[in-house]
Amino acid sequence: MAVGARPRLVGINHVALEVGDVDEALEFYGALFALELRGRSAHMAFIDLGDQFVALVAARGQGPDRERHFGLVVDDKEAVRRVLGEAGIEPEPGRGLRFADPWGNNVEVVDYGDVQFSKAPQVLSGMGLGSLEKTPGTLAELREKGLET
Repeated sequence: MAVGARPRLVGINHVALEVGDVDEALEFYGALFALELRGRSAHMAFIDLGDQFVALVAARGQGPDRERHFGLVVDDKEAVRRVLGEAGIEPEPGRGLRFADPWGNNVEVVDYGDVQFSKAPQVLSGMGLGSLEKTPGTLAELREKGLET
């Protein structure tokens, strides 16, 4: 890197979510998604997302915030919608798929095919998701940026 040049952001390694109780959070999210635990300590759990992870931290120190949210990329957004209904969780009204967990964390669910975010082929294969594809619109967006997969 040249002297004086600013470093570039290249991705997110993980997101930490404050929850009231780690075991309850694992039970809640495990009822919605197929989870693989990367690691665990007394006050934290790490949910594997292939080459990334989500940390659940038993340290809820603030109330819910309507606008603060994080987005999870999934292999089948409509399956998430179905599972939410089966769990009695009402998604937020609007065009996307968004819901709140019991601790006030807002979760936005996005289908892999619809976002520019891309996993390397070997990561998808290692996760057992080698057949995921992008929509034509998303491929066009990636092509415009020189990021075509």
